[in-house]
Amino acid sequence: MTHYPSPNILRLKAVIRKTGLSRSSIYLYMKDKAFPKPISLGQRSVGWIEKDINDWIETRTNLSRS
Repeated sequence: MTHYPSPNILRLKAVIRKTGLSRSSIYLYMKDKAFPKPISLGQRSVGWIEKDINDWIETRTNLSRS
């Protein structure tokens, strides 16, 4: 059986700190399909895969510098 490391999951406050975006901006970007979709953690909680957020930040950085 192959064991894969479990992904780090970030809650909204951590995503806000990491991206510098406001809550409303994150949800606006999600609505426009321009931000990673969260995963369901339960009935009333979601989280984002840290790698998805890191990839999004890297893409935004590359776009702004080209």
